[in-house]
Amino acid sequence: MHRRSLIRNINPASVSGVSHLCFIFAIIPIIISKSFILIAPIDTTLNMGMPLPSLHSPSIASSNNTTSSDATSIQDLIRQKDNLESELKALGSVLDSHGVNMRTTLTSFDGYPRADIDIAQIRTTRARIIHLRNDHKAVMDRIEKALHSHFAESEKAAEEEEEERKKISTSSQQITNGTNASASGNGYTNGNGTQTQQQLAFAIVNTVTPNSPAETAGLKAGDRILQFGDANWRNHEKLAKVAQIVGRSEGRRIEVVVAREQQGVLTLGLVPRRDWGGRGTLGCHLKEA
Repeated sequence: MHRRSLIRNINPASVSGVSHLCFIFAIIPIIISKSFILIAPIDTTLNMGMPLPSLHSPSIASSNNTTSSDATSIQDLIRQKDNLESELKALGSVLDSHGVNMRTTLTSFDGYPRADIDIAQIRTTRARIIHLRNDHKAVMDRIEKALHSHFAESEKAAEEEEEERKKISTSSQQITNGTNASASGNGYTNGNGTQTQQQLAFAIVNTVTPNSPAETAGLKAGDRILQFGDANWRNHEKLAKVAQIVGRSEGRRIEVVVAREQQGVLTLGLVPRRDWGGRGTLGCHLKEA
């Protein structure tokens, strides 16, 4: 009876007020949580709840695009450059598919994340592009240094080869000159300065008597005899053949080829005779070269 009396005594207006209070207290946490979601600014340091990958450690696995060995060939470096450029082009296509680039903002005008794009993929792609651009710059620097080094070594090798060629040519010329000098004691050219056929001096005019057939022919002391008639350096037999030619050629012209300082090779006509007023038929003294 007591409970019933209490129920009867409850004012309907007060019951309605209590209901309202209970509803308010129940909805307040929901309102607060929703309000927090709406007013919370976007955290630019997070990638949809996940930390952004480091720009210095790529989040996408790839082949080893750069190496630290200085011995890497230029071809390998160019191949690395091509691989980097191919990957950069592919990543650029990913950004193009979203209609963004490296500078496009990822938030709306009021600062909230855009709902029309995949922000996580875009931010990961951008980070990878930055990493690859750094790699590409490093590879290009190495290619430039390798090219400079290659051309410097090529020029040095060419200079060394040219220097070696000159040394060989000089050495060969010295050997040739030494051989000719040892065989003939001198080199001979004709009056035009061109080299004559290979003839070696086998005798030297020691003295020439004035008014003698030798002087008349034009022989001078110091002349080197290359050919005397048919006698030459191969068959003169220690000048014995010269004496034979003179003995059988009295009064007849003998062709004598001589080499003379500053005048080169001369051809003279010598006529042995006894009536010139001196000893012998020539009036000169020859000695073996």
